[in-house]
Order: sequence, then structure tokens, then C-alpha cells
Amino acid sequence: MSQPLYTSKTELVTSMLREMIVTDELAAGTTLRQRDLADRLGVSPTPVREALRRLESEGLITTDAHRSATVAESAFDAKEENYLIRAALESLAAQLAAKRITSERLSAIQSVNDRIAGLAEDDRSYGSLNRDFHFAIYQAAESPVLLSLMRMLWQSMPDGPKVVRTHRESAEEHQAIIDALREGDSARAGELTRAHIVGSTHLEDERPARREGGR
Repeated sequence: MSQPLYTSKTELVTSMLREMIVTDELAAGTTLRQRDLADRLGVSPTPVREALRRLESEGLITTDAHRSATVAESAFDAKEENYLIRAALESLAAQLAAKRITSERLSAIQSVNDRIAGLAEDDRSYGSLNRDFHFAIYQAAESPVLLSLMRMLWQSMPDGPKVVRTHRESAEEHQAIIDALREGDSARAGELTRAHIVGSTHLEDERPARREGGR
């Protein structure tokens, strides 16, 4: 028997609140009042109450002895947490993609990166092209759940990831990832991708050490 094609109010509210927490719209430490959330989302308190229970089981919120709910605190700030999670998930996406990527998808990814390589440093199209590059790899992984998670993470960066490297350096690192995908080397594709993400921001203690004489 096929499953009914609908989403309950509880599932919908859970999804909405989860996204608001992941994207930092509801920041860590925020008190979550059922009535306020119900008014904000245009629903009754019941699905909000059930959604909070689900999110507590996921570890996204905590409750005290008085059943007061708050967004769970993290050891990292929102930006750090985003990049570290992205590094892990994008590494997985690259590993999966290396095992099943088609020549057509490789050609499309190469075309995007060729455009990035030719950009001037002040060219504002970099953000959208960079997004196209990364999402092409997510899609090549053929994992709908992973793709959904990556969309949520990118939603917390409305203007795209902030990087400390030049467009040319990004294109060079992208090219190394493309080469690993083309060779079907999943381990190297994952390693290069993690280094690319972690090395793009301020997480100095997480960056791989640069070998003497390396770029």
C-alpha cells in the first residue's frame, strides 16, 4: 500500500523550526515560548508542542525542570559550526560523487570552474558560480537527504560562504577536486574537499598544515 502524500502540521512545524535553528534565525540560548511560536507560524500550540518534543530528541533544543525550552548552546559560534559541518558533509558528497559521476556532469562542473578561473577579483558573479560548482557535486552524489542538508546549511549564508582566498586559488583547488572525481578517487576527492572548505575561513586550528614548497 502506498503512503499518503501529505505532511502533518506537526511535521511541517518541526521542519520550519529546525530550519530556523540551523540557519541561526533562532539563535542559541533563545527561549522558545509555545504561544509566541504558534502565533508566528500561524498554527495552534499543539503542533508546536509536539515539534519541540521532536527537536529536543534531536538535541536542537533543551528543556529545564519547568519545561521551559531553549535553543541548545554550541561549543562553536554559528559560522564555525556551519563550516565544520559543511566540511564533513561536503567531503562525504565528494566521496559519493567520485563513485558515480557521469562524464556529462563532469563536463558541466568543469565548465563552471573554467568560468570561475577567468573572473576578475571584484566580479560579483563568483558567489553564484561557486554555489553552482558545489551543488553540482552534491547532486552527483545522488543522495537526496545529503542534498537537503546542504541546502539548509547554505541558507544560513545568504551571500554565500566568505573566503580568504582569491578566485584563482579557489579555481585551482576546485580543479584538483575535479581531477580526483574524474579519476574516481573517492578518498582524495573527500580529502581535498574538506581541506578546501576548512581552509576557506578563519578556522586556523582546523586548517591542514601547508607543506614547505607547496602552494
